[in-house]
Amino acid sequence: MSKIKILPEILSNKIAAGEVVERPASVVKELVENALDANSTRIIIEVEKGGRSLIRVSDNGSGMNRDDALLAPERYATSKIYKDEDLFAINTLGFRGEALPSIAAVSKFCLVTRDRTSQAGTEVVVEGGTIKKVSQVGAPLGTMVAVRQLFFNMPARRKFLKTVNTEMGHIADTVSSMALGRPDIHFRLIHNGKVVKNCSATADDVGRVMDVLGKDIKNNLNKIEFTSDFLTVQGWISSPRITRSTSRGIYLYVNQRVVRNRVIQHALFQGYGSRLMKGQFPVAVVFIHVPCDQLDVNVHPTKHEVKFAQQKKIHDAVTGVVSERLRLADQPEWRPKRFSEPEPMDAKSFISESVPDFNIREKGISTQYPTTLTQQPVTSIPAEAGSLLHADPHPASPWKQNLRFTPTSSQTKLWAKKRFGDLKVIGQFHDTYILCESSDRMVLIDQHAAHERILFEQLKNRSLSSKKSSQRLLIPETIDLGYREAKILEGLIPDLNELGLEIEPFGGNTFVVKSVPALLENKEVKPLVMEIVEKTAQIGFTPGLEKAIDQYLILMACHGAIRANQKLSDQQIKGLLDQLDQCDQPSNCPHGRPTWISWSIKDLEKLFKRII
Repeated sequence: MSKIKILPEILSNKIAAGEVVERPASVVKELVENALDANSTRIIIEVEKGGRSLIRVSDNGSGMNRDDALLAPERYATSKIYKDEDLFAINTLGFRGEALPSIAAVSKFCLVTRDRTSQAGTEVVVEGGTIKKVSQVGAPLGTMVAVRQLFFNMPARRKFLKTVNTEMGHIADTVSSMALGRPDIHFRLIHNGKVVKNCSATADDVGRVMDVLGKDIKNNLNKIEFTSDFLTVQGWISSPRITRSTSRGIYLYVNQRVVRNRVIQHALFQGYGSRLMKGQFPVAVVFIHVPCDQLDVNVHPTKHEVKFAQQKKIHDAVTGVVSERLRLADQPEWRPKRFSEPEPMDAKSFISESVPDFNIREKGISTQYPTTLTQQPVTSIPAEAGSLLHADPHPASPWKQNLRFTPTSSQTKLWAKKRFGDLKVIGQFHDTYILCESSDRMVLIDQHAAHERILFEQLKNRSLSSKKSSQRLLIPETIDLGYREAKILEGLIPDLNELGLEIEPFGGNTFVVKSVPALLENKEVKPLVMEIVEKTAQIGFTPGLEKAIDQYLILMACHGAIRANQKLSDQQIKGLLDQLDQCDQPSNCPHGRPTWISWSIKDLEKLFKRII
C-alpha cells in the first residue's frame, strides 16, 4: 500500500488557510487590503468578541458583479495577476495567494457585493470552504464581507486564540497601522457595538499621525523627505527625547504596504546613531516608494515581509535622510539671555584654571588627547585631528539637496553665533549639573555628558583623519569560516581594506588578517571580523567596523570626561559651553543620554501654581 497520498481538497485548503489566517487580526488585515485595492474611500470594520464571533468589513469600493462574486472564494482565483511577469511587479496590496478562499475555508463566510454595472447585489454564502447559497439581494455599491465563527471547523486552532481583549488589541493595532498609511481613507472600527477608532479622511498627514500616535508627540516630530530617480523616502521621526522600550512605535510602509523589514529598521537606528540609549527605540512613520519590479512581496504568507532588489540603496537613503534631519533639528529651543558680555579672558590665564588633563590610555594607545576645557582658538588643536572644531559645525551633506526641512512648533530660529555660549551661567548644582538661564527658560546641563560629547567628536575626527593608518601584525591571524560566511567576507575585503583592516584569502574558506586599524591595534580582531560577517549575513551589509571603532572611542571619551561631583570654575564652565557649541550633536552624549534639559518660565509658574 502506497505511503504517499493526495490530500483531500478540504484538508489542503485548511492547511493553506493556516498560513494566511493566524488569528482574527489576520482576517481584518486581508479584508481591509482588498477594500483598499478596490479604491474604497470609507472602510468600516465591525468586530464581536474579539473576532471570535464576527468580523465584518464593509467598503464603498468598486464592488463585483455576479460572476466575479462567484469566483472570488474559489482557490487560485484573483484579480491581481494575469501572467508570470505580474508576480514580480505587483502594484496592489496582494499577492501571496488571495485571502478570501483561505478565510472561507475556516469560517462561516458571507460575501455581499455590487458594482456600478449591476442593478442588484450578489450574496455568496460559504461554510468551511463549501458554497452553500448564492442569491440576488439589494446592496449599495461596494463590498461587505462577514466572517463568523472563525476556526469553527478547526477546534485545535481555535483553542489557541487568546482572550477577547488580547485579540481585540491585535485587531486595533492592525487597523491603526493601516489607517496611518492611508490618511486619505476613512476608517471606523467598532467592537461589540462601541466605536473604538474613528479616523476621518484627511489631507493633513500629520493629523492622521496624531490620531494614531497621540497628540502629545506632535511637538516632538520631525518630517523627513528624500527623492531620487530610484526611490522616495517620506515620513515622520521623533526627537531622540521621545523613545519607547520596544519597537512598537515604528511603522514602516513600502509602496503603501505595512511591512516588517530589518534593513529599513537597521537603517533607521543607524540614522539616529548615538542619539539613542541602548534598549530604547524611536517613534517613526516611514514611507518608502520604489518601482514595483524592484520589490518582492511574496516572501511571507501574510505579506508582512518584503525583499528589495537593491537593499543597500534603500538602507543608505533612510540612514542619510534620518541623520541629516536630526542634525538640522538638534538645536536647543531657548533664546539667548540678554546680559553684558564678560571681558575677554587671556588664554594663558584661563589654561591655569582649566580642568586637569586626562591621559586617555588604553592598552597599546599612549596618545594624550586635549581634554581640557579651554577657550583657546580652535586652531590650537593639532591640524591632523580633522576635528569638527575646525570646520563649520553643520558641514554640507550629500542629502541636503534633496531634503526639504519643515520646522515644527518645537523648533526655533538660531541666534546669530552661539547657543550654549549665550546662556547666562547661574552656577553648579551638586557639582554635577550646570544651571543656566536664557530669556525665557532655565537650562540644566549635565557636565559629564556634555564633556563626553565634546571629547567623542574630537576623537572621532582624529580617527577619521587616520582611518587608513594600519598597524601591521607581527604574526598574521588566520580565520576559518563556513562556505556562506567565506563568500560574504570575500565581497567585503575591498571595503575592509579601505578602513585599514587588511585581509587576504588563504585558501579554501580560510583568511589571513595582516593589518588592523591603528585604533584597534591591541584588540582581538577575530571576534570583530566574525561579527561583521554575521551582521552582513543577517541584513545584507554592515558598517560593523566603523561601529566597533565608535564604541571604542565612546569608551575613551567616557574615561576622559570630567566627572560628577567635580567643582568647576566659571571660566571652565564657560569653556565647556563654548566647546559644546562646536559639536555636531550637542544634545546627547555618545551613549544617547541627554546633555541638557530645560523648563520654560510658563512650566515653572505652573509648578508653583502661579498660573493654572
